[in-house]
Amino acid sequence: MTSRSDTSPFARWWSSLDRVSFLCIVALLTIGIFLAFAASPAATGHRNAAGNFSYALKQLAFALMAVAILLSTTLLDLKQTRIVAACVYALAVIGALLALVAGADVNGAHRWLDFAGFKLQPSEFLKPGFTILAAMFMADKLKHGFAGEVWTAIFLAPALAILLLQPDIGQTALLSALCVAMLFFAGISRLAMAGLAAGGSAVFGLAWLVHPHVRERFAEFFNSGGYQTGLALKAFRAGGITGVGPGAGTIKYRLPDAHTDFVYAVAGEEFGVFLCGVIAILFGVLTVRLLLRSARARDPFVQLAGAGLAAVTGMQAFINMGVSLSILPAKGMTLPFISYGGSSLFAIALTMGFALGLTRNRPVWPEELVL
Repeated sequence: MTSRSDTSPFARWWSSLDRVSFLCIVALLTIGIFLAFAASPAATGHRNAAGNFSYALKQLAFALMAVAILLSTTLLDLKQTRIVAACVYALAVIGALLALVAGADVNGAHRWLDFAGFKLQPSEFLKPGFTILAAMFMADKLKHGFAGEVWTAIFLAPALAILLLQPDIGQTALLSALCVAMLFFAGISRLAMAGLAAGGSAVFGLAWLVHPHVRERFAEFFNSGGYQTGLALKAFRAGGITGVGPGAGTIKYRLPDAHTDFVYAVAGEEFGVFLCGVIAILFGVLTVRLLLRSARARDPFVQLAGAGLAAVTGMQAFINMGVSLSILPAKGMTLPFISYGGSSLFAIALTMGFALGLTRNRPVWPEELVL
């Protein structure tokens, strides 16, 4: 804690930050590291023999880099945030296109770029970059009558096209939902919302026709839930209220992607409903807190950007947990701060860094006053 009389740069930063949101982020990041150690033996081994903690050690290194990204991003002013976000979005689109044409083929999908053994998923960075850009366009519309919706759609279209071709239906759906949320926050008409709903239905229909795995996942969901979600539910049942204990889980060794898409099920098996509830509450508090802070801002850009960043994080967390609980079809989406992976962790650190920076209280200190 810092004294009210302390006017050092750190004290000014800390006093202006939403500390509740920051502590929620720290708690989620800490839980993610513990779960990485729980899931790593299953991810590196098999059902008859445990593996090692290599994934957990990598995740710890990723977490340290993510903290640096988070903290440095909170220091940006509004102009710097716009510039950095525009660069991030442009690089993410270019990277996603390169992954499509020259990236590694993983189960028929081309989403990753390989940098000397480190696989980067550029599409993860589309979300924070697009949120800031959409907020810029929509804020200019509110202030000056600028055609914000049109430019938002123009910038979104190439990203969606690349994601559909990769294919990455989960990211396509999330980015589309984010766009709708941003336009809703900006107050577009009901007729425009109906048009967006029709367009979204058309995109879903196209994905249904073009990609067989989309039909397979929905068929599994409506019939039996699928192999992975079935094991995830068994993990939750085995864990009960308090879990079977750290490292004592067995179902995780049969669960594909236990360290990424289904890490929530690992939490349920080893730490029970208690930890799962804590994770859900932390995401809920973080999302609602940032939404409320954004709503109190005077600048329309801050209002829209902060709300969008909070919404996309909350939506992604809800989708991942919903898939693990078999209330949503499988989408191959990570749980922010919790799932293993550098791309996911760096992108969510950037997202929350933008959100914390935008929602900071920025008082004018005495020496900054213009007489």
